[in-house]
Amino acid sequence: MYSGPIAAEGYARLRGSDVRRVVLLGPAHFVRLQGMAVPAAWAWLTPLGAVEVDPALREGAIRAGAAVDGGPHAPEHAIEVQLPLLLRALDARWSFLPLAIGSTRPESVADLLDELWARTDLLVVSTDLSHYLDEASARTIDERTAQAVLRLDPGAVGEEAACGRYALRGLLTFAARRGLTPRLLRLGTSADASGDTSRVVGYGAFSFG
Repeated sequence: MYSGPIAAEGYARLRGSDVRRVVLLGPAHFVRLQGMAVPAAWAWLTPLGAVEVDPALREGAIRAGAAVDGGPHAPEHAIEVQLPLLLRALDARWSFLPLAIGSTRPESVADLLDELWARTDLLVVSTDLSHYLDEASARTIDERTAQAVLRLDPGAVGEEAACGRYALRGLLTFAARRGLTPRLLRLGTSADASGDTSRVVGYGAFSFG
């Protein structure tokens, strides 16, 4: 109810696209993770049906240094909440690769994305922005983070700017290598849905092309 309308700004643009393979990066909130991890499972079950883990993408990620470890994925929500939105947005049958990104150099994440890029139709990073500040403070910090994204400047994404900062920094490094152009679609906070401005979570939607 909080992040969905903002995420939908991006997913709505996928209507009618022929996306078959999705790489989906997110943080590890509950399990301490050094590096990057793919799950051992070969499918994820959602209320809208199962989504298969793509074997070729999985093997490519392992070659690029990702560990096989279901531990960070089992309690994690950041990736799984994106799957119903993707299931509604994409018409064709598709598979995906879930990647938990822990404490990792941006260059390592970018190297992994370089390995997967040729076989990937859609790359998604799932992350909140600022956490549990008053709305005015949150919007100031989130605007600063948005400008860092638009400049493709991973070093300007602060430690408290986003829970998925390692994945986001890696994406910005990769996008700079590939000459991709970022675009801000929408910024907002949980107060947009709840009306409570005293303690909010920030969200943003961006596209790269």
